[in-house]
Amino acid sequence: MSAGDAASDGHRRVDYPHFLQLGTRWKDNDLYGHVNNVEYYSYFDTVINAYLIRQGGLDIHAGPVIGICAESYCRFLDSLAFPDAVDAGLRVAHLGRSSVRYEIGLFAQGSERIAAAGWFVHVFVDRDQRRPTPIPQPLRDALSKLLIEPAA
Repeated sequence: MSAGDAASDGHRRVDYPHFLQLGTRWKDNDLYGHVNNVEYYSYFDTVINAYLIRQGGLDIHAGPVIGICAESYCRFLDSLAFPDAVDAGLRVAHLGRSSVRYEIGLFAQGSERIAAAGWFVHVFVDRDQRRPTPIPQPLRDALSKLLIEPAA
């Protein structure tokens, strides 16, 4: 699938209600001169957790609830490379009782062309017991702001 196909598949810049700009690092590039595939997952993790901490009040060090990654996926559509910045778009496709499915779009800074599209599922668990627990209300409220409408 090309980046053009992805754009027609709901992966345009305007389809993401939240963005975080991330700097690429020298170490992110591989021998082929572009950001290595594993770094894309790090960008996913960063945009999600920065949002949860800043907008939802998630206390990653001492809070009673933590998010555990249950599933992730990335479709690579175009190259990113150091020293370019990455605009990481974030939206919520599903908000359950104890889980959330995020959708992430990575764009070269200022570009309308998507470089990668993916998803990431968090299951929120009790920090001590590691058992699923309802998403705390402040987090739920923040995540609700990113919830996309299902297709008709």
